[in-house]
Amino acid sequence: MRTLLICCALALFSSLASAADEDWIQLFNGRDLTGWTPKITHHELGDNFGKTFRVEDGLLKVRYDNYPDGFKTQFGHLFYAKPYSYYRLRVEYRFVGKQAADPPGGWANRNSGIMFHAQAPQTMTKEQDFPISIEAQFLGGLSDGKPRPTLSMCSPGTEIVYQGELYPKHCLPSASKTYDGDQWLQIELIVIGGAHITHIVNGENVLEYSLPQIGGGMVANFDPKAKPDGELLSGGYLALQSESHPIDVRKIELLDLEGCMDSKAKNYRKYFVHSMPKTCTY
Repeated sequence: MRTLLICCALALFSSLASAADEDWIQLFNGRDLTGWTPKITHHELGDNFGKTFRVEDGLLKVRYDNYPDGFKTQFGHLFYAKPYSYYRLRVEYRFVGKQAADPPGGWANRNSGIMFHAQAPQTMTKEQDFPISIEAQFLGGLSDGKPRPTLSMCSPGTEIVYQGELYPKHCLPSASKTYDGDQWLQIELIVIGGAHITHIVNGENVLEYSLPQIGGGMVANFDPKAKPDGELLSGGYLALQSESHPIDVRKIELLDLEGCMDSKAKNYRKYFVHSMPKTCTY
């Protein structure tokens, strides 16, 4: 099984090389938050409390300068309007500045991420802390000489299969280097529905796993109807996280891997991995 996955991954990487620049969808337009909706714990959907998420100087910024009483478990998630299942996602980010006052714990320093295969934001409760999702975790080094790899996997209300077995822990460390300071990083996800997921940092493959599914814990105050344990996650929403440390994001772009796979069609693309015959045009 593992050999088959490796062969499939090599074939996929080869086909992705044919993607033209114009095929990438710019999810962040560099001007405003068009297409994005915030959901912050203790606040209603759409309430961008304290201008947590803002666009300045062409950057999408996550900030806490308007939190007069400190962070206080106000976990935020900025949701993109459309769900996806098969895609390649590319994000460029950096950590900046100092952590907000009254953070949730020592683990949250230089900690953020992007959620994917997430539940619809409309299904989250007002007091829910994290969406049921898979998290591609952003971690910055603490300049203490200790390893702190970025783009690990965490699983709020979900589980994954790693090396053929259901992974028992909440977070699975990646094999990335530790990146200290406020340097820009480029991360990529290759998401093949509910089959296989690859994490990439600065062009280096750092983690692979498969079969994301609803289950486990590490999510609070959710509607039980939104958590049917054991259900395979084949798609869902994307959400940029706010977790008490400021970050900047300068690019969020997506290459959709679903589409017309008939080579005779005008909109055929070699890199598609999931067929949608109804989209074909001739």
